[in-house]
Amino acid sequence: MIVLGSHSQKGTKTYADGLIGNKSNQNLWVYTADCMPIFFADKRTRNVATLHCGRKGLEKKIIKNLVKIFDTFGTSRDDLLVAIGPAISKEHYLVDKMTLKEFYRMAENKNITFKLTKTKKGLCFSDSNHFREQNLNQLDLKRSAYRQLLNENIPHTNIDISNLCTYKFNNEFNSWRRSKTSSRQWNLICS
Repeated sequence: MIVLGSHSQKGTKTYADGLIGNKSNQNLWVYTADCMPIFFADKRTRNVATLHCGRKGLEKKIIKNLVKIFDTFGTSRDDLLVAIGPAISKEHYLVDKMTLKEFYRMAENKNITFKLTKTKKGLCFSDSNHFREQNLNQLDLKRSAYRQLLNENIPHTNIDISNLCTYKFNNEFNSWRRSKTSSRQWNLICS
C-alpha cells in the first residue's frame, strides 16, 4: 500500500510500503533492515516518494504502482530521479529453488529452469551456470528493482544504486537475516 504523506500523522507511524509527498516541504521516512529503501524525486515539481521494497514488494510491482501515482502529478520520466539505498546483497540473500522460481515469474515475468547437476560435493541446482549448494540460490533484489525501473522508462542515468550490503556491514546496518534483530534503519527523503 502506498499512502500520501499528508495522511500520516505527526508523531505516529503509518504502516504502508510507500509514502508519496503531496505537499511541499515534507519529510518522508521509511524503516528498513534488509529490504531496499527506494527514493524518488521529481526534479521539476519537487514531489518525492519513498518505498520499503523487498521480494514481496517487487513481486507485487510496487515500483510500477508508485510510478503510476507520479503520472497523476504530471511527472515526466526524464525528470524522475531514483536512488536505491543500502539493502541485502545477492551474496547474502539465499532462497530455495521454488521461491526463486516464483519470484522470477511474478517480479520479472520470466520462467526459469533449473537442472540438477552432479558435483564432487553432491547434487546441486544450476541457475545461469552458477552452482548453488544446499538447494539455495542468490536473489538479487537490487538488480530486479533496477529492471523494473527501466521497464517504467526511467532513464538509467537517473538511477543510483548503493553497493552497501546491510548483512555484510554489521557495524553500520541492522540485518534481520544476519542476527534476527528487530532493530532497523530509518531512511529519509525531503522535498
